Amino acid sequence: MNSVDTRTPFFPQSKSSQTEVQRSKAAQALKRNSYDRVQEIENKTSRDAKVTIPETIKDFSRIKKAVDQAPPIDNSEKIAMLKAKIQNGTYEPDYDALADKLLASEY
Repeated sequence: MNSVDTRTPFFPQSKSSQTEVQRSKAAQALKRNSYDRVQEIENKTSRDAKVTIPETIKDFSRIKKAVDQAPPIDNSEKIAMLKAKIQNGTYEPDYDALADKLLASEY
């Protein structure tokens, strides 16, 4: 005769069912942290899990939000005027402003 119990834990009075109940209670007991461990975890998370956002990032966020809420700028009239001047050959660039922009971007 085989000494291995092949009955399923469906039967509440079976030996394997009682063993399964004991195993699950032991597993639940292992999963719970003690009060001291809970306090230690809370202390570490309260100390180490803080995030500080620099003021420059907050300022950037405020500026971006304001720009996103601003109405779009329509430059089509200005672009059409510049295209017409270029096609007619009457466009005169501001060389001093152009030089200043170039120097500013180089340094």
